[in-house]
Amino acid sequence: MNVSRRGFLKISGAVAAVSGLGINLTPITAYAKELKIKNAKETTTVCPYCSVGCSIIVAVQDGKVINTEGDPDSPINRGALCSKGGSIYQMAVNENRLGKPLYRAANATEWKEVEWEWAIEEIAKKVKNSRDKSFKATNDKGELVNRTEGIASVGSAAMDLEECYTYQKFLRGLGLVYIEHQARI
Repeated sequence: MNVSRRGFLKISGAVAAVSGLGINLTPITAYAKELKIKNAKETTTVCPYCSVGCSIIVAVQDGKVINTEGDPDSPINRGALCSKGGSIYQMAVNENRLGKPLYRAANATEWKEVEWEWAIEEIAKKVKNSRDKSFKATNDKGELVNRTEGIASVGSAAMDLEECYTYQKFLRGLGLVYIEHQARI
């Protein structure tokens, strides 16, 4: 008798079913668990890691991030994410992430936890001080320039167009001339 592999499997299955070896060939019903993002609010964001600009869907419930995944509607990444983008969930949900700003005074060896309001005020004071020290109203020719050469900025590829525009306006308002962007470097 010449039996093919496929024929052998058919015969074996029929023999097993007829002989009652405990194989039940009746269809079973599958029950899916309820999705954890069922009642979550979803929004899109841009991956902060490189200048590709992959789109990520972030699911938020009760003010907490519960899931992140690639956006299949994005023409840039079509739902796919690299290993860094795939682990973006850990950026929001991680017990090792700092929750408050830390400050280390000049010549100090220890960091101390400070309040956000204090940290923002200190940053503003230092920016103003640096701007005032390096501000030039006119250049060597006597032409009006209103610029500061003591501060520089490197933008982030994780910022969207509107954020870049607002940030650029802020920097130009301070008088910065040394403005660069990560995507150009």
